[in-house]
Amino acid sequence: MQHPSLVSVQNVSKRFVMHKDKSLKERLVNFRTSRKHVDDFWALRDVTMEIPVGSTVGLVGHNGSGKSTLLKVIGGILEPTAGTVSRRGRLAALLELGAGFHQDLTGRENVYLNASILGLSRQETDRQFDDIVEFSGIGDFIDTQVKFYSSGMYVRLAFAVAVHVDPDLLLVDEVLAVGDEPFQRKCMEKIAQFQHEGRTIILVSHSADQVGSLCDRVVVLHGGLIRHDGDPAEGLRILRAGYEEDRLAAVVHSHTGREAEPYMFRSIDSRTVVSDARIDVEIDIDVEIVDPVPGWGLGFSIETPLGLRLYEVTTFDLDTSLPVAKGVHRITVTLPDLRLGPGRYIVNLGLGDETGRNFDQAPGATSFNVPVLAPGSGTLRLLPSVSAA
Repeated sequence: MQHPSLVSVQNVSKRFVMHKDKSLKERLVNFRTSRKHVDDFWALRDVTMEIPVGSTVGLVGHNGSGKSTLLKVIGGILEPTAGTVSRRGRLAALLELGAGFHQDLTGRENVYLNASILGLSRQETDRQFDDIVEFSGIGDFIDTQVKFYSSGMYVRLAFAVAVHVDPDLLLVDEVLAVGDEPFQRKCMEKIAQFQHEGRTIILVSHSADQVGSLCDRVVVLHGGLIRHDGDPAEGLRILRAGYEEDRLAAVVHSHTGREAEPYMFRSIDSRTVVSDARIDVEIDIDVEIVDPVPGWGLGFSIETPLGLRLYEVTTFDLDTSLPVAKGVHRITVTLPDLRLGPGRYIVNLGLGDETGRNFDQAPGATSFNVPVLAPGSGTLRLLPSVSAA
C-alpha cells in the first residue's frame, strides 16, 4: 500500500553568497565592483524527493554535503533559492543546540515558549509539563535561567519539548550526540515509539550504526546533489566508499615532500583470507631504515570508517624484536581469526621508540573488508544459539 506524502521536495536548490571582503569598510570601498568580491556557493542543487507518512529517512554525507541545509529547508527555517517544499501536519524540529531558547528565561519559561511556537496551547502544555521535565532529567534546574545550562542540559530539554508536542513530522539534526549515553538511549527509545505510532522522522547523523538501525531509507548527499536515495545498506556502502576515497587521497598527500626520518614507511598492503567462516588478515609493511636508532617499534590500530577504535597494540607490548640494519625490511602483521561483523575496517600504523618519539605515521594506511559470513549485523560476528524450554 502506497502511503501519501507528508513532505514533497521538488527541484530545490539553495545558494549562499560568500563575501571575500573582510570588513564593512572593504565592502563600501569595493561597492561598484561588488560582484567581483563575492562567490556563489550552492549548498543544494535540484534536489527532489517524496517522504511518505510513517517513514524514517536518514540524511547522510560528508561535512559540507548539504544535509543540514536540506533539513532546514524542509523545516521552513531556510527558503530555497529555487524549487518548492510542500509539507503538512504538525512539525517539531531539533536542528541546533538551544535553537528557540531565550537565554534570560528559565527552563520553565522556555518550555512554554517553545511549546507555543510548536503549536501547543497553554492548557496542552500544562498537561505535558511534568512529562517534559521528567524526560529531560533537568529536575531542580527547571527554574534556572538557561544561560547557566550545560550543553547536555540544553539538548535534553529541547528534545523533551520537541517529542511531547505530538508531532506528525520530527526533524532531528546531529545534536543528539551532545547528550550522555543514558539520555541518547532514551531518545532512541522515543524515536522507536514514534516509528511504531506511524510518525514521520527525518534524521541527520554521522553515526552509520544509528542510521542503519533506525532508518528504512537513506539519502546520501554529496556536493549538494543526491547520490543515493533508497536502501539503507547500499546508501551506507556508498558513504563509506567516499570516506575511503578521501582517506587514500590523504595518505598520498601526507607522504609527499617529507624530510627523511630514521625509519619510514615505503609501502603497505593487506590481504584478507576467508576459509570455512574464518577470517585472517595479513598486512605487509615495508619499512626503510635510514639511520638506525636503538629500540624502535611498530604500532597499529583497527577502527571503523567513522573512527571508532576497536583495537590497538605495539611491538613493545608484544615483546617483538625488529631489524636494525640499514635498508628496506618487510614486516608482516597477521590478525588471525577476526570475529568482526561485515563491513570495511581501517588500519592505522605508526613508527616510534619507547620514549614516545614518532618517526613516521600512516593514519588510514590500509583497509580490509569482512564479508557476510553469519546472520545478524553489528561490529561483532557471533553464532548465537537459541533454545526454548
